Amino acid sequence: MATVDLKDVRKVYPGGVEAVKGVSIAIPDKELCVLVGPSGCGKSTLLRMIAGLETISSGTCAIDGKVVNAVGPTERDIAMVFQNYALYPHMKVYDNMAYGLRNRGTPKDEIDSRVRSTAKVLELSHLLDRRPRELSGGQRQRVAMGRAIVRNPKVFLFDEPLSNLDAKLRGQMRVEIKNLQRSLGVTSVYVTHDQLEAMTLADILVVMNAGLVEQMGAPLDIYEKPASTFVASFIGAPPMNLLAIAAKPDSQADTLEKFFANGAGLGIAAPVLAATLGFRPEDADVLGEGEKPSGSLKLPATVEAVEPVGAESFLYCAAAGGRIVVRVAGRAVAKPGDSLEVLVPAGKLHWFDSTGKRV
Repeated sequence: MATVDLKDVRKVYPGGVEAVKGVSIAIPDKELCVLVGPSGCGKSTLLRMIAGLETISSGTCAIDGKVVNAVGPTERDIAMVFQNYALYPHMKVYDNMAYGLRNRGTPKDEIDSRVRSTAKVLELSHLLDRRPRELSGGQRQRVAMGRAIVRNPKVFLFDEPLSNLDAKLRGQMRVEIKNLQRSLGVTSVYVTHDQLEAMTLADILVVMNAGLVEQMGAPLDIYEKPASTFVASFIGAPPMNLLAIAAKPDSQADTLEKFFANGAGLGIAAPVLAATLGFRPEDADVLGEGEKPSGSLKLPATVEAVEPVGAESFLYCAAAGGRIVVRVAGRAVAKPGDSLEVLVPAGKLHWFDSTGKRV
Protein backbone atom coordinates (compact mmCIF):
# COMPACT_ATOMS: atom_id res chain seq x y z
CA MET A 1 0.00 0.00 0.00
CA ALA A 2 1.29 3.54 0.68
CA THR A 3 2.01 6.41 2.99
CA VAL A 4 0.79 9.98 2.41
CA ASP A 5 3.00 12.88 3.49
CA LEU A 6 2.02 16.54 3.26
CA LYS A 7 4.72 19.11 4.07
CA ASP A 8 3.81 22.78 4.49
CA VAL A 9 1.08 22.51 1.84
CA ARG A 10 -0.58 25.77 0.86
CA LYS A 11 -3.35 26.71 -1.56
CA VAL A 12 -3.76 30.32 -2.66
CA TYR A 13 -6.49 31.15 -5.16
CA PRO A 14 -6.40 34.09 -7.59
CA GLY A 15 -7.10 37.27 -5.66
CA GLY A 16 -4.99 36.17 -2.72
CA VAL A 17 -7.56 33.96 -0.95
CA GLU A 18 -5.55 31.42 1.08
CA ALA A 19 -7.65 28.29 1.58
CA VAL A 20 -4.91 26.10 3.09
CA LYS A 21 -2.17 27.78 5.13
CA GLY A 22 0.79 25.47 5.50
CA VAL A 23 -0.51 22.04 6.52
CA SER A 24 1.86 19.18 7.38
CA ILE A 25 0.40 15.70 7.94
CA ALA A 26 2.09 12.28 7.85
CA ILE A 27 -0.33 9.37 7.31
CA PRO A 28 1.23 5.91 7.89
CA ASP A 29 0.51 2.92 5.68
CA LYS A 30 -2.93 1.30 6.18
CA GLU A 31 -4.18 4.07 8.51
CA LEU A 32 -7.48 5.94 8.12
CA CYS A 33 -6.99 9.69 8.56
CA VAL A 34 -10.09 11.84 8.99
CA LEU A 35 -10.05 15.57 8.23
CA VAL A 36 -12.82 17.28 10.18
CA GLY A 37 -13.86 20.90 10.58
CA PRO A 38 -16.57 23.42 9.72
CA SER A 39 -17.49 24.43 6.18
CA GLY A 40 -14.77 26.54 4.58
CA CYS A 41 -11.92 25.29 6.80
CA GLY A 42 -9.95 23.89 3.83
CA LYS A 43 -10.43 20.15 4.37
CA SER A 44 -11.96 19.38 0.95
CA THR A 45 -9.37 21.58 -0.78
CA LEU A 46 -6.64 19.58 0.98
CA LEU A 47 -8.22 16.31 -0.16
CA ARG A 48 -8.45 17.55 -3.75
CA MET A 49 -4.76 18.51 -3.68
CA ILE A 50 -3.90 14.95 -2.60
CA ALA A 51 -6.04 13.69 -5.49
CA GLY A 52 -4.42 16.05 -7.98
CA LEU A 53 -7.69 17.84 -8.72
CA GLU A 54 -6.26 21.09 -7.27
CA THR A 55 -2.75 22.38 -7.85
CA ILE A 56 -0.54 22.94 -4.80
CA SER A 57 0.59 26.56 -4.48
CA SER A 58 3.59 25.59 -2.32
CA GLY A 59 4.79 22.67 -0.24
CA THR A 60 4.86 19.00 -1.24
CA CYS A 61 2.51 16.02 -1.38
CA ALA A 62 4.18 12.61 -1.45
CA ILE A 63 2.45 9.25 -1.97
CA ASP A 64 4.45 6.15 -1.11
CA GLY A 65 7.57 8.33 -0.80
CA LYS A 66 7.22 9.92 -4.24
CA VAL A 67 6.44 13.65 -4.58
CA VAL A 68 3.38 13.89 -6.84
CA ASN A 69 2.91 17.67 -7.16
CA ALA A 70 3.43 17.47 -10.92
CA VAL A 71 1.76 14.06 -11.38
CA GLY A 72 -1.74 13.96 -12.91
CA PRO A 73 -4.73 12.50 -11.01
CA THR A 74 -4.94 9.36 -13.18
CA GLU A 75 -1.27 8.54 -12.53
CA ARG A 76 -1.34 8.84 -8.73
CA ASP A 77 -2.93 5.40 -8.19
CA ILE A 78 -5.64 6.77 -5.93
CA ALA A 79 -9.40 6.16 -5.92
CA MET A 80 -11.93 8.76 -4.79
CA VAL A 81 -15.46 8.31 -3.44
CA PHE A 82 -17.59 11.44 -3.84
CA GLN A 83 -20.49 12.87 -1.88
CA ASN A 84 -22.90 12.60 -4.83
CA TYR A 85 -21.82 9.03 -5.78
CA ALA A 86 -20.89 10.14 -9.36
CA LEU A 87 -22.40 7.01 -10.94
CA TYR A 88 -23.23 6.78 -14.64
CA PRO A 89 -27.07 6.70 -14.69
CA HIS A 90 -27.35 4.79 -18.00
CA MET A 91 -25.00 2.00 -16.88
CA LYS A 92 -25.85 -1.02 -14.79
CA VAL A 93 -24.10 -1.54 -11.44
CA TYR A 94 -21.72 -4.08 -13.00
CA ASP A 95 -20.65 -1.64 -15.72
CA ASN A 96 -20.25 1.24 -13.27
CA MET A 97 -17.88 -0.87 -11.20
CA ALA A 98 -16.01 -2.18 -14.25
CA TYR A 99 -15.69 1.15 -16.07
CA GLY A 100 -12.32 2.25 -14.66
CA LEU A 101 -10.75 -1.17 -15.24
CA ARG A 102 -11.92 -1.23 -18.86
CA ASN A 103 -10.39 2.19 -19.44
CA ARG A 104 -7.06 0.88 -18.18
CA GLY A 105 -7.17 -2.09 -20.53
CA THR A 106 -7.58 -4.73 -17.82
CA PRO A 107 -8.31 -8.22 -19.26
CA LYS A 108 -12.00 -9.11 -19.36
CA ASP A 109 -11.67 -12.19 -17.12
CA GLU A 110 -9.82 -10.18 -14.47
CA ILE A 111 -12.46 -7.43 -14.60
CA ASP A 112 -15.23 -9.98 -14.07
CA SER A 113 -13.37 -11.61 -11.18
CA ARG A 114 -12.66 -8.30 -9.42
CA VAL A 115 -16.17 -6.91 -9.88
CA ARG A 116 -17.93 -10.05 -8.65
CA SER A 117 -15.64 -10.60 -5.67
CA THR A 118 -16.00 -6.94 -4.63
CA ALA A 119 -19.77 -7.07 -5.12
CA LYS A 120 -19.88 -10.10 -2.81
CA VAL A 121 -17.96 -8.26 -0.08
CA LEU A 122 -20.28 -5.24 -0.38
CA GLU A 123 -23.46 -7.38 -0.66
CA LEU A 124 -24.17 -6.06 -4.15
CA SER A 125 -24.17 -9.36 -6.05
CA HIS A 126 -27.96 -9.35 -6.48
CA LEU A 127 -27.92 -5.75 -7.75
CA LEU A 128 -25.35 -6.00 -10.55
CA ASP A 129 -28.02 -5.81 -13.29
CA ARG A 130 -29.78 -2.75 -11.86
CA ARG A 131 -29.24 0.87 -12.76
CA PRO A 132 -28.48 3.60 -10.15
CA ARG A 133 -32.05 4.97 -10.23
CA GLU A 134 -33.28 1.58 -8.98
CA LEU A 135 -31.06 1.67 -5.90
CA SER A 136 -31.38 3.25 -2.45
CA GLY A 137 -28.90 5.89 -1.28
CA GLY A 138 -26.94 3.36 0.76
CA GLN A 139 -26.76 0.93 -2.16
CA ARG A 140 -25.53 3.69 -4.47
CA GLN A 141 -22.81 4.59 -1.99
CA ARG A 142 -21.70 0.96 -1.82
CA VAL A 143 -21.51 0.86 -5.62
CA ALA A 144 -19.35 4.00 -5.58
CA MET A 145 -17.10 2.33 -3.00
CA GLY A 146 -17.02 -0.86 -5.06
CA ARG A 147 -15.91 1.05 -8.13
CA ALA A 148 -12.98 2.39 -6.08
CA ILE A 149 -12.10 -0.97 -4.50
CA VAL A 150 -11.90 -2.95 -7.78
CA ARG A 151 -9.05 -0.71 -8.93
CA ASN A 152 -6.91 -1.86 -5.98
CA PRO A 153 -5.46 1.64 -5.47
CA LYS A 154 -2.65 2.72 -3.14
CA VAL A 155 -4.86 5.30 -1.42
CA PHE A 156 -8.61 5.79 -0.91
CA LEU A 157 -9.98 9.34 -0.70
CA PHE A 158 -13.49 9.94 0.69
CA ASP A 159 -15.15 13.35 0.25
CA GLU A 160 -18.10 13.47 2.70
CA PRO A 161 -19.52 10.21 1.27
CA LEU A 162 -22.33 9.83 3.82
CA SER A 163 -23.75 13.36 3.93
CA ASN A 164 -26.67 12.50 1.63
CA LEU A 165 -27.87 9.58 3.77
CA ASP A 166 -30.32 9.62 6.67
CA ALA A 167 -29.05 9.29 10.24
CA LYS A 168 -29.72 5.55 10.62
CA LEU A 169 -28.10 4.68 7.31
CA ARG A 170 -25.09 6.89 8.07
CA GLY A 171 -24.51 4.88 11.24
CA GLN A 172 -24.65 1.59 9.33
CA MET A 173 -22.37 2.85 6.57
CA ARG A 174 -19.81 4.14 9.10
CA VAL A 175 -19.42 0.61 10.43
CA GLU A 176 -19.20 -0.82 6.90
CA ILE A 177 -16.54 1.67 5.80
CA LYS A 178 -14.42 1.12 8.91
CA ASN A 179 -14.59 -2.68 8.65
CA LEU A 180 -13.88 -2.57 4.92
CA GLN A 181 -10.90 -0.25 5.31
CA ARG A 182 -9.42 -2.48 8.00
CA SER A 183 -9.91 -5.67 5.99
CA LEU A 184 -8.43 -4.16 2.82
CA GLY A 185 -5.61 -2.39 4.67
CA VAL A 186 -5.67 0.58 2.30
CA THR A 187 -4.33 3.96 3.43
CA SER A 188 -7.35 6.29 3.45
CA VAL A 189 -8.10 9.99 3.83
CA TYR A 190 -11.68 10.84 4.78
CA VAL A 191 -13.26 14.32 4.86
CA THR A 192 -16.32 15.14 6.96
CA HIS A 193 -17.88 18.00 8.92
CA ASP A 194 -19.61 15.49 11.24
CA GLN A 195 -17.53 15.17 14.41
CA LEU A 196 -19.30 11.93 15.48
CA GLU A 197 -18.42 10.38 12.13
CA ALA A 198 -14.85 11.59 12.53
CA MET A 199 -14.48 10.20 16.07
CA THR A 200 -15.81 6.75 15.19
CA LEU A 201 -13.90 6.28 11.94
CA ALA A 202 -10.47 7.81 12.50
CA ASP A 203 -7.19 6.18 13.37
CA ILE A 204 -5.71 9.67 13.02
CA LEU A 205 -7.99 12.66 13.54
CA VAL A 206 -7.05 16.06 12.08
CA VAL A 207 -9.17 19.00 13.28
CA MET A 208 -8.96 21.93 10.85
CA ASN A 209 -9.95 25.56 11.29
CA ALA A 210 -9.54 28.43 8.81
CA GLY A 211 -7.00 26.58 6.65
CA LEU A 212 -4.84 25.41 9.57
CA VAL A 213 -4.51 22.23 11.62
CA GLU A 214 -5.77 23.00 15.14
CA GLN A 215 -4.93 19.55 16.50
CA MET A 216 -3.93 16.11 15.23
CA GLY A 217 -3.83 12.78 17.04
CA ALA A 218 -5.87 9.80 18.22
CA PRO A 219 -9.60 10.68 18.49
CA LEU A 220 -9.91 9.97 22.23
CA ASP A 221 -6.71 11.88 23.01
CA ILE A 222 -8.14 14.93 21.26
CA TYR A 223 -11.47 14.49 23.05
CA GLU A 224 -9.85 14.21 26.46
CA LYS A 225 -7.23 16.94 25.97
CA PRO A 226 -8.39 19.48 23.38
CA ALA A 227 -5.59 21.86 22.40
CA SER A 228 -7.84 24.90 22.07
CA THR A 229 -11.32 26.22 22.79
CA PHE A 230 -12.13 25.68 19.11
CA VAL A 231 -11.37 21.96 19.34
CA ALA A 232 -13.16 21.71 22.69
CA SER A 233 -16.30 23.29 21.25
CA PHE A 234 -16.18 21.31 17.98
CA ILE A 235 -15.43 17.78 19.21
CA GLY A 236 -18.11 16.26 21.40
CA ALA A 237 -21.90 16.07 21.34
CA PRO A 238 -22.90 18.16 23.18
CA PRO A 239 -19.58 20.04 23.05
CA MET A 240 -17.50 21.03 26.05
CA ASN A 241 -18.93 23.73 28.34
CA LEU A 242 -16.76 26.85 28.16
CA LEU A 243 -17.04 29.59 30.77
CA ALA A 244 -15.30 32.98 30.87
CA ILE A 245 -13.23 33.59 34.00
CA ALA A 246 -11.53 36.74 35.31
CA ALA A 247 -7.84 36.15 36.02
CA LYS A 248 -5.52 38.02 38.40
CA PRO A 249 -2.02 37.76 36.87
CA ASP A 250 -0.26 38.98 40.04
CA SER A 251 -1.09 35.95 42.17
CA GLN A 252 -0.87 32.17 41.74
CA ALA A 253 -2.44 31.33 45.08
CA ASP A 254 -5.92 32.70 44.51
CA THR A 255 -8.75 30.21 44.43
CA LEU A 256 -11.31 29.83 41.68
CA GLU A 257 -13.65 32.00 43.75
CA LYS A 258 -11.44 35.00 42.88
CA PHE A 259 -10.78 33.93 39.30
CA PHE A 260 -14.30 33.04 38.28
CA ALA A 261 -16.69 35.68 36.92
CA ASN A 262 -19.33 36.76 39.45
CA GLY A 263 -17.55 34.99 42.31
CA ALA A 264 -18.81 31.43 41.78
CA GLY A 265 -16.72 28.40 42.71
CA LEU A 266 -15.02 26.89 45.74
CA GLY A 267 -11.38 26.26 46.63
CA ILE A 268 -9.73 25.25 43.33
CA ALA A 269 -6.44 26.84 42.26
CA ALA A 270 -6.67 28.13 38.71
CA PRO A 271 -3.73 28.54 36.32
CA VAL A 272 -2.68 32.19 36.34
CA LEU A 273 -2.96 32.56 32.57
CA ALA A 274 -6.40 30.96 32.36
CA ALA A 275 -9.18 33.00 30.77
CA THR A 276 -11.61 30.19 29.98
CA LEU A 277 -12.70 27.19 32.04
CA GLY A 278 -14.07 24.08 30.36
CA PHE A 279 -15.70 20.80 31.37
CA ARG A 280 -17.57 18.05 29.52
CA PRO A 281 -21.33 17.61 30.13
CA GLU A 282 -20.77 14.01 31.25
CA ASP A 283 -18.18 15.10 33.84
CA ALA A 284 -20.68 17.31 35.65
CA ASP A 285 -23.21 16.21 38.25
CA VAL A 286 -26.00 17.83 40.21
CA LEU A 287 -25.25 18.38 43.89
CA GLY A 288 -27.68 16.60 46.16
CA GLU A 289 -29.23 18.24 49.21
CA GLY A 290 -26.83 18.30 52.17
CA GLU A 291 -23.76 17.32 50.11
CA LYS A 292 -20.60 19.34 50.76
CA PRO A 293 -17.88 18.01 48.45
CA SER A 294 -14.30 19.30 48.49
CA GLY A 295 -11.87 19.70 45.61
CA SER A 296 -14.66 20.27 43.13
CA LEU A 297 -16.14 23.18 41.23
CA LYS A 298 -19.56 24.03 42.66
CA LEU A 299 -21.44 26.22 40.21
CA PRO A 300 -24.94 27.67 40.82
CA ALA A 301 -27.14 27.29 37.74
CA THR A 302 -30.72 27.71 36.56
CA VAL A 303 -32.35 25.12 34.30
CA GLU A 304 -33.59 26.60 31.02
CA ALA A 305 -34.53 23.43 29.13
CA VAL A 306 -34.52 19.66 29.58
CA GLU A 307 -33.83 17.27 26.71
CA PRO A 308 -34.65 13.60 27.47
CA VAL A 309 -33.02 11.18 24.99
CA GLY A 310 -33.89 7.82 26.57
CA ALA A 311 -31.17 6.41 28.80
CA GLU A 312 -30.01 9.91 29.71
CA SER A 313 -31.16 13.52 29.78
CA PHE A 314 -29.46 16.83 29.06
CA LEU A 315 -30.04 19.85 31.28
CA TYR A 316 -29.43 23.18 29.52
CA CYS A 317 -28.64 25.75 32.18
CA ALA A 318 -27.67 29.38 32.66
CA ALA A 319 -24.65 29.88 34.93
CA ALA A 320 -22.09 32.52 35.78
CA GLY A 321 -19.74 32.92 32.84
CA GLY A 322 -22.10 31.44 30.24
CA ARG A 323 -24.56 28.65 29.46
CA ILE A 324 -23.76 25.03 30.27
CA VAL A 325 -25.09 21.53 29.54
CA VAL A 326 -25.17 18.76 32.15
CA ARG A 327 -25.76 15.12 31.23
CA VAL A 328 -27.64 13.08 33.83
CA ALA A 329 -28.57 9.41 33.77
CA GLY A 330 -32.15 8.36 33.10
CA ARG A 331 -35.15 10.65 33.36
CA ALA A 332 -34.30 14.12 34.68
CA VAL A 333 -36.02 15.24 37.89
CA ALA A 334 -35.20 18.90 37.28
CA LYS A 335 -37.48 21.09 35.18
CA PRO A 336 -37.14 24.52 33.53
CA GLY A 337 -36.88 27.28 36.13
CA ASP A 338 -35.31 25.09 38.82
CA SER A 339 -32.18 26.30 40.60
CA LEU A 340 -29.45 23.76 41.24
CA GLU A 341 -25.75 23.43 41.97
CA VAL A 342 -23.55 21.75 39.36
CA LEU A 343 -20.55 19.81 40.60
CA VAL A 344 -17.39 19.08 38.56
CA PRO A 345 -14.33 17.26 40.02
CA ALA A 346 -11.15 19.35 39.88
CA GLY A 347 -9.43 16.69 37.75
CA LYS A 348 -12.08 17.07 35.03
CA LEU A 349 -11.57 20.81 34.52
CA HIS A 350 -9.83 22.19 31.43
CA TRP A 351 -8.11 25.58 31.31
CA PHE A 352 -7.47 27.82 28.29
CA ASP A 353 -5.61 31.12 27.97
CA SER A 354 -6.79 34.40 26.43
CA THR A 355 -5.87 33.19 22.91
CA GLY A 356 -7.97 30.05 23.34
CA LYS A 357 -4.98 27.69 23.71
CA ARG A 358 -4.84 24.99 26.36
CA VAL A 359 -2.96 25.96 29.53
